[in-house]
Amino acid sequence: MRVLITGATGLLGLNACLRLSPRFDVIGVVHQTRLTDVPFQLYNADLSVKGTVKKMIDAVQPDAFLNCAALAKVDQCEQMPLVAERINTCMPGEAAAECKTHQIPFIHISTDAVFDGQKGGYTEVDIPNPLSVYARTKLDGELRVFESNPNALVARVNFFGHSISGNRSLAEFFLRNLLANNAVNGFVDVLFSPLYVHHLTDILISMMKKGLKGLYHAVGGEKISKYDFGCRIAEKLSLDKNLISPSSYKDAGLIAKRSPNLFLDISKLKATGIVVPALDQGLQAFTTDFRNHWQEKLSAFQSIGG
Repeated sequence: MRVLITGATGLLGLNACLRLSPRFDVIGVVHQTRLTDVPFQLYNADLSVKGTVKKMIDAVQPDAFLNCAALAKVDQCEQMPLVAERINTCMPGEAAAECKTHQIPFIHISTDAVFDGQKGGYTEVDIPNPLSVYARTKLDGELRVFESNPNALVARVNFFGHSISGNRSLAEFFLRNLLANNAVNGFVDVLFSPLYVHHLTDILISMMKKGLKGLYHAVGGEKISKYDFGCRIAEKLSLDKNLISPSSYKDAGLIAKRSPNLFLDISKLKATGIVVPALDQGLQAFTTDFRNHWQEKLSAFQSIGG
C-alpha cells in the first residue's frame, strides 16, 4: 500500500514516515527542510500554493493520505495569520476533496487546542471555542475537510517525541535544559493528555485499517500538568527535577492566548478496540529512544543547506 504523508520533516510526519516505511510504500512530502538518505520516497511540494495538492495526488497516486502538514507554532500563527489559514485551513480542504474524488482514505491531523480549556474532559460532541489564530485555523480546517469529504477521518491530537531539530516538542524542551543543568519553568495551570509520537502513529494506522471516519480524539488517557510532565521526564532519566520551577502560563508573556485545561476524553476511540498506551509507557519509550540516539539519527537525515 502506498501512503502519502505531508509534513514529512515535522515531528509527527518524519517519525510516522520512518515507523511506517518498513510496512508500506511511504512517500514523504517536503519543502523548505530537505531530507537525504531516508528509507522512503520523497516528493517536494509547496503546499501553500493552490493546485499543488491535486498535482501531487495525480503524480503519486496514493492508496492513503495522512496529512501532518501544519503551521503549528502558536505564536508564529498570530504573526502570520494568512499563511496559517492557507496551510491549516485551505490546503486540508483541498486534499480532502481530491481524496474523495479518487476514493482515497484521508486522515487529517487536528489539535486539542480547538477548545478554550475552561473545563477539560472534552468529548467529540463538545463545542469548540478556539482562542488563537492557530486554534481557529485548525478548527476551520476540520470543517473544510468534512465539508469536502464526509468520509474523512480527523484526529485531534497532542503528542511528544524527538524531532529533526531537537526542539519541536515540550519533552525536548525539558530534556535539553535538564541535560544542560538549566533552570526552567513548568506550567502548573496547563493540563493536557500527551501521547508518544510512535504510539500515535500506530493508533492512526489502526484507525485507517478499521476504516474509521469522522472525528476522534487520539491523545493519551492521563491528565497531567506541564510542570509534572517535565518532572516525570527528569525522573525517568535521573536528572534534577528541582531545576524545574512551578509557574503560571499567565506570567509567561506569551503572544497567543492559551487554553489551560485540554484533557480530552478518548472513550470513542477506545470503544473501537484500539489500545491507547499509558503515559508512562510513552515516557519510557521517549527515554529509550534518547539513549539509543534517536534524535541524532533524525538530524542526520537533514541535508546540508536544506
